[in-house]
Amino acid sequence: MSYQIQSPAQTGSRPISHGSYGGPNEMSMPNPKEQTLMWQQGSYLGDSGIHSGATTQAPSLSGKEEDLDNDQVMFDWDQAGFGTGFTQEQVDEMNQQLNQTRSQRVRAAMFPETLEEGIEIPSTQFDTAQPTAVQRLSEPSQMLKHAVVNLINYQDDADLATRAIPELIKLLNDEDQVVVSQAAMMVHQLSKKEASRHAIMNSPQMVAALVRAMSNSNDLETTRCAAGTLHNLSHHRQGLLSIFKSGGIPALVKLLSSPVESVLFYAITTLHNLLLHQEGSKMAVRLAGGLQKMVALLQRNNVKFLAIVTDCLQILAYGNQESKLIILASQGPVELVRIMRSYTYEKLLWTTSRVLKVLSVCSSNKPAIVEAGGMQALSMHLGHQSQRLVQNCLWTLRNLSDAATKDQMDGLLSQLVQLLSSNDINVVTCAAGIISNLTCNNQRSKVTVCQVGGVEALVHTVIQAGDREEITEPAICALRHLTSRHLESEMAQNAVRLNGGLQIIVKLLHPPSRWPLIKAVIGLIRNLALCPANHAPLREHGAIPRLVQLLIRSYQDTQRQRSSVASNGSQPAYPDGVRMEEIVEGTVGALHILAREVHNRAIIRSLSIIPIFVQLLYNEIENIQRVAAGVLCELATDKEGAEMIEQEGATAPLTELLHSHNDGVATYAAAVLFRMSEDKPQDYKKRLSMELNHSLFREEHGPWSQDVGMQDVAMLAPDEAYHEQIYHSSQGPPSVHSAHGRPIYQQGYDGQGPMDTGNYGPVDSMDLGPAAADLNFENLDSLPTPPPDNNQLTAWYDTDL
Repeated sequence: MSYQIQSPAQTGSRPISHGSYGGPNEMSMPNPKEQTLMWQQGSYLGDSGIHSGATTQAPSLSGKEEDLDNDQVMFDWDQAGFGTGFTQEQVDEMNQQLNQTRSQRVRAAMFPETLEEGIEIPSTQFDTAQPTAVQRLSEPSQMLKHAVVNLINYQDDADLATRAIPELIKLLNDEDQVVVSQAAMMVHQLSKKEASRHAIMNSPQMVAALVRAMSNSNDLETTRCAAGTLHNLSHHRQGLLSIFKSGGIPALVKLLSSPVESVLFYAITTLHNLLLHQEGSKMAVRLAGGLQKMVALLQRNNVKFLAIVTDCLQILAYGNQESKLIILASQGPVELVRIMRSYTYEKLLWTTSRVLKVLSVCSSNKPAIVEAGGMQALSMHLGHQSQRLVQNCLWTLRNLSDAATKDQMDGLLSQLVQLLSSNDINVVTCAAGIISNLTCNNQRSKVTVCQVGGVEALVHTVIQAGDREEITEPAICALRHLTSRHLESEMAQNAVRLNGGLQIIVKLLHPPSRWPLIKAVIGLIRNLALCPANHAPLREHGAIPRLVQLLIRSYQDTQRQRSSVASNGSQPAYPDGVRMEEIVEGTVGALHILAREVHNRAIIRSLSIIPIFVQLLYNEIENIQRVAAGVLCELATDKEGAEMIEQEGATAPLTELLHSHNDGVATYAAAVLFRMSEDKPQDYKKRLSMELNHSLFREEHGPWSQDVGMQDVAMLAPDEAYHEQIYHSSQGPPSVHSAHGRPIYQQGYDGQGPMDTGNYGPVDSMDLGPAAADLNFENLDSLPTPPPDNNQLTAWYDTDL
């Protein structure tokens, strides 16, 4: 490689002084000695350049030596001491010294431990900021050396362990406990190195010997070393399998009673690894009595230890009812609630809340957690900065809330109303569900929510949620509770209207809403109609035609189901878990309240729905009979309505209902008959009066007054909330259930992620046409046979759980 020295004119830089050398003409033909002397006096004085590369540079892409302009030119040829030069002998001596020490420089960089002390090696580094080539190789060479050494040592460890294992197995099985202890210590030391650890875990005999020694020895040190070895093995899948196959789980569970902290740590962490990663471990731990031992360990005070214990409990209890009952019998809920109240370590609070979430779906554990103060303990952490902790606390509270409806939760309710404004969908979902459950049949909770702005917050939540039924359904259920049967209910009914909620509520009666949500909306509209100021807005937003459409659809479905059951004896299928009888009762009940207003009655009459009302008088469900008689009672207020009712043949079923065991049914039937008789001859009125006196005579009420028609019909039955029942997630069973023919499901959520809200199909087929006036009833079945008069006609829902 040749270098060309450019003239100042070429480089554009300041001229370089060459000391005792002459001008450019004297440099044109230097002899070899002069060339060598010139280079040695230059920047390569301390190094030939081959070794260090300190002053070598990559050629410029532009062909110009731009770096000569750089201010980092290290020295000037004119500096003192460089003008005299070196003799050839001195140059040869320096070259010889550098050549002789080259291997030492390489050794110092790559293998410094091999150099003898006191040896001085001349440095070829001119600039401390620029390492030489050998120095740059130092770090990677050291890494390579260590890798080679580790590989050699790994193989040595593996070979050593392989040769030693047979002897160690014999020693572990020795009758002398001292020998066993020494062997356990040696195995523990070997397990700390990866190569020997693999050799141990690949020897079933060795693992079995460790388990035996751990189980049978009374020496604490032997137990500690054996447990420590199994702990080290549990970090590998092969090790977990070996421990499991060798029967290590019962031995480890036994160690959970050890008084030695280190043994407890080894035992619980090894069991934790097994539960997480080894199939079959859960059942083995349960059979070995691990649950009882772990619950007992909850009384300790090491937060990190408790976090591992609670996580084990969560793994064991998830999806296993027997484990949940064992935890309950061991007083687990009390200890878990105490932990939630007593500690601040986030991981412990999180793992404990996960256990409580799993237990909160168990009907036996649920009241125990509530009684232990679980609701209050969980509510303490709703403001925590850990989102995962807040979420688990909310899920647990949601699951517990249906068992805490009689408790006073003023502070919690206030927090939940605030959480409705959260941007987290899961938080809003849980908060709405908890509010719904806590306000069910609890007047104080209803008043509290109303006083802290709960109605306004819930209306806003419904508006913001749009089509998210996991939010709208519990929010609507909560509003349904708040709009009935408490001191602030009238205020709540008005607040829904004043906050723009009526339009969105009526909209939820339409697709794509599913049946559980539609059922809740129907009940809310019924309650809102108790406020006269809401009648006109509900009418303007089209509530009445939509309720009639839903009634027709659900009534037709009940007729088809009845025919199907009669023909093939099959059990009816409930769409989305909602019985169509519930929709029938709800829609008729809502229309009953809306019919108190004269304009609403006119719309109802125009929709030709009176024939269905009359047919429902024959229904075997008393509550449906009651609401059907109730709406007919309101419609009979107008002469036109009374005539239409009579024309549909209502006299016979109404007369039959006078003998009903349900006071409400009989009273409404009597009122309708009386109003229908207003234009009849005096003889007819007299016969009707005698019939009413005979049928409605009650020992506690006295004879029926002939002035029944003058009574306020609104006083005939109390204004009760429509099916005010516990809200449950639509995961599996529907969220709001009837208690007739099936239990009230109280299935909670104990999964690891957001609640599965089910897969309800939309009810698009419910749209019966663009105009309600076009509704026809040609496909309706003929009037059924009136039900026999017996005592089996009991209510099919329970408003007080």
